[in-house]
Amino acid sequence: MRLRDDGGVEFTKGHGTGNDFVILPDPDGALDLTPDLVAAICDRRRGIGGDGVLRVVRAAKHPEGVALAGEAEWFMDYRNSDGSLAEMCGNGARVFVRYLLEAGLATPTSGALPVATRAGIVRARVEGDAVAVEMRRPRLYGASAAALGGLTLPGTAVDVGNPHLVCPVSAGLDLAGLDLTRAPGYDPAVFPAGVNVEFTAVAEPVDGVDAHVLMRVYERGSAETLSCGTGACAVAAVALHEAAREVGTVAVDVPGGRLTVTLAEDSCWLSGPALLIATGTLTRP
Repeated sequence: MRLRDDGGVEFTKGHGTGNDFVILPDPDGALDLTPDLVAAICDRRRGIGGDGVLRVVRAAKHPEGVALAGEAEWFMDYRNSDGSLAEMCGNGARVFVRYLLEAGLATPTSGALPVATRAGIVRARVEGDAVAVEMRRPRLYGASAAALGGLTLPGTAVDVGNPHLVCPVSAGLDLAGLDLTRAPGYDPAVFPAGVNVEFTAVAEPVDGVDAHVLMRVYERGSAETLSCGTGACAVAAVALHEAAREVGTVAVDVPGGRLTVTLAEDSCWLSGPALLIATGTLTRP
């Protein structure tokens, strides 16, 4: 943990397509990162503000990362803005890698840079302003539904290392008009640990991809966000499945920009911009 003489904690702020994070360098795992502290840091009026916290810890120094220390030096300890733990965050992983490189904690390589997460090892490539991360291939495992403002929207349950429910918006409904100020209802028997819910609509074709989809998302523990990387992967997998394809590339437009998802037979690559925008000191941790 980097402390100033006055006891403040250094932080960096970053985002990937508007999905924003407070990054706390804590190589030796010395910071007592309680749920209340995370929620205070992410408060957009009384704290720094963010969709979550990325704590940068050496894998060997974190109880959930030590088993992966032989494969990756750094563990991404991700927390949602309400302080709850999350298994994985695709945009968070991309911003995490950007931070490692710019902070000199990792060096660019011709291959992929490994990062340990609660969902296992993810690998990253830097492509100019974009960072791409390879994650587990999304697994479609059943049908369910979301309840939203008196509507029941059928969807597909998808595992991307964390749980998702992808719900296409039916004809006559406006994706932009959906009220996501409250959490959608879902079946707790299907999603006992909660779920990220994506609402989607087909977009106009674009060159170079196999499908183009619009997406909004309500993330468990963070409410509606401008983007969700694992959600985009789930949406891409459903879009390709509905087109009777198992592999391909999908452009996913979120309120914060565009993500590109490429599904191969045994992997899933998520690519998009990852930016660091500010540094500072948290004076009241």
